[in-house]
Amino acid sequence: MTEHLITFLTLTPLVGALVLALTGDRGERPAKGVALGFGFLALLETLLLVAGFDGKSAELQFVRRYEWIPSLGVEYFVAVDGLSILLVLLSALLVPFAVAVSGGVGDRPRTFYALMLLLQAGLFGAFTALNFFHWFIFWEISLVPAYFLIKLWGGPARRAAATQFFIYTFVGSVAMLLAMQAVFLATGTFDLPKLAELARSGELARGLEAKLHWTGLSASALGTVLFVGVFLGFAVKVPLMPFHTWLPATYAEAPSSVTMLLTGAMSKMGVYGFLRILAPLFPGQLRDLLGPLMALAVLTIVASAFAAFAQKDLKRMLAYSSINHLGLCLLGLFAAMQPTANTAGWQTEKVAALNGVLLQMFNHGLTAAALFGFVALLERRSGGLRGLDDFGGLRKVAPVFAGLMGISIFASLGLPGLNGFIGEFLIFKGAFPLAPFAAALSTLGLLITAIFLLTLIQRVFAGPLNERWKNFPDLTRGELLVFVPAVALMFLLGVAPQLVVRLINPTVIEAVNRLGN
Repeated sequence: MTEHLITFLTLTPLVGALVLALTGDRGERPAKGVALGFGFLALLETLLLVAGFDGKSAELQFVRRYEWIPSLGVEYFVAVDGLSILLVLLSALLVPFAVAVSGGVGDRPRTFYALMLLLQAGLFGAFTALNFFHWFIFWEISLVPAYFLIKLWGGPARRAAATQFFIYTFVGSVAMLLAMQAVFLATGTFDLPKLAELARSGELARGLEAKLHWTGLSASALGTVLFVGVFLGFAVKVPLMPFHTWLPATYAEAPSSVTMLLTGAMSKMGVYGFLRILAPLFPGQLRDLLGPLMALAVLTIVASAFAAFAQKDLKRMLAYSSINHLGLCLLGLFAAMQPTANTAGWQTEKVAALNGVLLQMFNHGLTAAALFGFVALLERRSGGLRGLDDFGGLRKVAPVFAGLMGISIFASLGLPGLNGFIGEFLIFKGAFPLAPFAAALSTLGLLITAIFLLTLIQRVFAGPLNERWKNFPDLTRGELLVFVPAVALMFLLGVAPQLVVRLINPTVIEAVNRLGN
């Protein structure tokens, strides 16, 4: 059974969505119960996957491979390594977390929770598929439920936000698809590990020159054009500035439980694409454009921090904060792509940077989802208010709420002892020797992040109590059951990050060796 575990894992939320679609409408509570049941079943399967994963090996594991459309080079090809198993685990944790936080859906609760499970299936498929055609199906599947969740259950400006979200991500996907079709014409395969080998050996460049000479472009120029197409698809998803303008409105208008998945898991698909597809297939082009790309990463970190500082809406503030944190991931990735001598010292710095990237992806997913979950509770208790100046002094009447959200905020700003620290530390440890100027500029983003997150604590929880909220309720027992495990994980991964590092380090070392110098 374990050899088919990835297939069962991907099918579990699909079956849950189908069950919800076919059952009668009995109200929100039963629908939420079904979604939670299938979410926890998927989490159990993921834990079995992690338990059976050999953390000492960089090889693909739990591999299943079958011919699908041989004439088009399409296979059912799934497997996990240290990179993908970490993101599968993140997705498995966040979906039941988001479902548990959701409430007051209103109309069509069965459809709402079915779409949440369909989104999870898209995440599982995108993080485990290794044939581009197969992978792209799940990449697009995740877009569809997210669009409808925003459009049907979002805020007052939900239609515009959903449309902007769809257009940006769809245009990026089309650009990527066209570029990868050209790669297929040159190589005859959609197999991602094989394409990475062809790129490393130079066969991909020779194939582009031989098969696509009719374009009139040299192999180098054509490679750059294809790189830009694939880059656009992932840059929009992260998002990397200036491709970010869809995100603040989308996160603000989406139901908070949906925003938890958008920021916690879906944004990681973009960084995953950089690591799994863009860097292995186009390492030369990435290095040729490293200067502008590094500048965009620094812009993303610093400008988004200043934008967050200027916000009064809590969801918009946290949305820009999410851009800031993911910019750090790209800083670490681009730093690891810097040409260096092939010495143990430089290799160690690159391994540190990439380990930091993967830790940052996982830890940001957990803390950002928790913060949006707390905002959901604030909205629910205040009749929809979420402005920075709408509250004040809540610590006096809701100390547990203030304490747990405060811990999540400190984790987000990278306080030592909490999970957000170690990823940022490793990114900067690797980035400073590899790209010192970019790393130094990026520290300004860390400073501004600390300022606006501490301002959030001060305005919402500290100071005199706003009399309007004298009866503001603290966390209920059920809410504690939802949020305490997430906060406990922040502490656990803050003091024992090796629990994650042991899963990813062999994959990271292998990636650094394969990407070369």
